Amino acid sequence: MPRKRKVEDQWMPQRVYKGRSAYEFKPVGGGTVRLCDVDAKQSEVWAAYEKYMAIANNKHTVQHLVETFFDSADFRDLSLHTRKDYQKYSKKVLSAFGKMDPNTVTPVHVRKFMDILGQKSPVQANRHKAFLSRVFRWAYERGKVQRNPCQGVKQFKEKARDRYIEDYEYDAVYQRACPVVKAAMEISYLCMARKADVVKLHQSQLLKDGIFIQQGKTGKKQIKEWGPRLRKAVSTANEINPDVFSMFVLHQKNGHPFAVASFDQRWRKAIIKAREETQLPLDFTFHDIKAKGISDFEGTVSEKQQASGHKTESQVRVYDRKVAVVPTVESKK
Repeated sequence: MPRKRKVEDQWMPQRVYKGRSAYEFKPVGGGTVRLCDVDAKQSEVWAAYEKYMAIANNKHTVQHLVETFFDSADFRDLSLHTRKDYQKYSKKVLSAFGKMDPNTVTPVHVRKFMDILGQKSPVQANRHKAFLSRVFRWAYERGKVQRNPCQGVKQFKEKARDRYIEDYEYDAVYQRACPVVKAAMEISYLCMARKADVVKLHQSQLLKDGIFIQQGKTGKKQIKEWGPRLRKAVSTANEINPDVFSMFVLHQKNGHPFAVASFDQRWRKAIIKAREETQLPLDFTFHDIKAKGISDFEGTVSEKQQASGHKTESQVRVYDRKVAVVPTVESKK
C-alpha cells in the first residue's frame, strides 16, 4: 500500500511529491518527472501536472490535434478529394510533429520541415504546410492552441503548368489507348472535367440533355450538353465488358469502378506505347486534357468560366494554355 501523505501534502495530485528543488511526478513505471519549481503555487503545480498528463495520454499533442480535426464537422464539409489529400499529407506531418505539444511548434520548425521536403518537391512541401496551417487555424479559432506557427512561413514559388496538348499529340495517345482510356480522354476533354469526376461517372448521370457532373473539387453542378463526339465516347465506354451490368460508365469485369491507381496504370501504358511508336516526347499528364478542353473552347474568358465550372476567371486563365495568335503591324493594316 502507498504511504499515507502528510496532512500538509494532501492537496497534491496523485503521485506528485515535493522534492528539494522542484515538485516531481513519479510514474508507475519508475523514474521522475520535474513539474515545476519548489516555490510554485498550488494552482501552478496542478496546472503543470494536468499539462503533463494530457501529453502522457496523447491529448495535448499535434497527433491528437490532427485526429480531432479529422473528426470535426469542418473536415467532413471538405470535398472527398481534399479529405483524401489531407489524410495523405498527415503521414509526414505527424512523423515530424506528432509527439510535440502544439504550443511548442514554432515557425522555425515549420520552415525546417518545408526545407527538407522542398529538396525533392517544393510543391509537395507547400501542400503539407497548407494542411498543417489548416489544422492549426481550425484549432486556434476554438481556443485549442495559442497561435498558428505556419503564419509568416514563406512557401516555395510554384510555376503554373502551361503545357498545351497539340491535336496530333492527343491523337497519338488516343489511337493507342484501350477503350477505358479512350472514353475517359474524350469525356474529360469535351466536358472539361477532372479525372476523378470522369473515372467515377455513374450511369444515372447520363441524362436526356447531357452528362450531369458535380465537380468534386468545387461542388459546381452542371449538365454537359450532348454532341456526336460525346455520345461516341459513351458508346466506347459501353464496349467495356458489355456482358457485365454496372452502375458505372467506366467499370471493371466485376462491375466496380476503377481505382485511381488502376486507371493511372492504363494511362501510362497508352503513353509509353505512343512514345515508342511515334518517338514523340508526349510529356503531358491526364490532367492536362482538361486544360486542352478549356483552351480549345471557343468563347470569352467569362464563357469559358461558365462552361468549365470554375469559380473565378483567374482560375480559368491557369487552364487556358493555347498560345494566342495576335495581329502584326502589317496584318492589321
